[in-house]
Amino acid sequence: MDSDPREDDSVGDLSFEAESPLAPATELLERLPSYNYLLQRGSRQTFFPPSEAPGRLPEPLSWSSILQHSRVPMVTEVVAREALLSFVNSKCCYGRAAASDLIIRELRQQTLCRYRLETFSESRISEWTFQPFTNHLVDGPQRGTSPKLWDIKVQVPAMFQEDTRKSQVPHSSLVKDCHKCCGRGRHRCGGCHGPGTVRCPACSGAKRKARPPRRCPMCSGSGRRRCSVCSGRGSKACATCRGERKLVHFAQLVTTWRNSLFEFVSEPHLDCPRELLGKAKGENLFRDENSAVYPIVDFPLQEISLASHRGIEEHSAALASRGRILQQMFLSCGPIHLSL
Repeated sequence: MDSDPREDDSVGDLSFEAESPLAPATELLERLPSYNYLLQRGSRQTFFPPSEAPGRLPEPLSWSSILQHSRVPMVTEVVAREALLSFVNSKCCYGRAAASDLIIRELRQQTLCRYRLETFSESRISEWTFQPFTNHLVDGPQRGTSPKLWDIKVQVPAMFQEDTRKSQVPHSSLVKDCHKCCGRGRHRCGGCHGPGTVRCPACSGAKRKARPPRRCPMCSGSGRRRCSVCSGRGSKACATCRGERKLVHFAQLVTTWRNSLFEFVSEPHLDCPRELLGKAKGENLFRDENSAVYPIVDFPLQEISLASHRGIEEHSAALASRGRILQQMFLSCGPIHLSL
């Protein structure tokens, strides 16, 4: 079957790779002056949030009063033995006799303090992308100037829950012929290269079978069969524009929310494995939540105060390019007992 010359004019060869959707053509930027700066240092760019005004310093806390009224439980000999028996019962091969008859001569207690800082932050980056143009309404620069990325309203997820959302930057859309098919909507089939037929696999195009000598039943003696890739059309719809011939390019806002964690556990003066200390729980003594929390000052354990300063400094340095939405700080204390 011969190919139609008119069809050859309407389809193209797609042996080349399409350019990245993050790199729009130069003429697009010339028609979108309000977003020329997006690609000055690359097609994907991070935008720094507006600077935050410093908050008011908190009132100094009376840690002695807070610790005095805290309800940190005391462990007696009875409670310690019950805890030991509970641990023994959780092991299939441990016996209760030794734990029941164990003589506890001394209980040493220390207080374990845990400082935890969480910073919920937001980052915004812009990138160019495209989608098939289906004659829908185009929100282009003729409808106004595109707002700055940090001026675009985005629905914030639940606090301290990480998420990523993408949205279109208003007034940034531009329509252009598909770069993959050059606006034709179709491309030449890679299976038959245009004719719509391929050589018969049964007779290899000889039209006849050698043994016994007869006309090939697979191709009815034509030596060719309809191409299964394009169903005999000789061309396929462009996968980039889905046959629509045009693409709408637009700037896309990618908003990412991330929860950063800093945690510190005070060092007890007991011979206790560190992994067990990490699982210990205590009573919440203090909690603060604000757009920017302040370090703990004058806490009886100096290492807690130093850790709070270090945690806030680390988050401030690491998240300088992100918009800080909310911070929360927890301070908890619990007893650690060593039975002798």
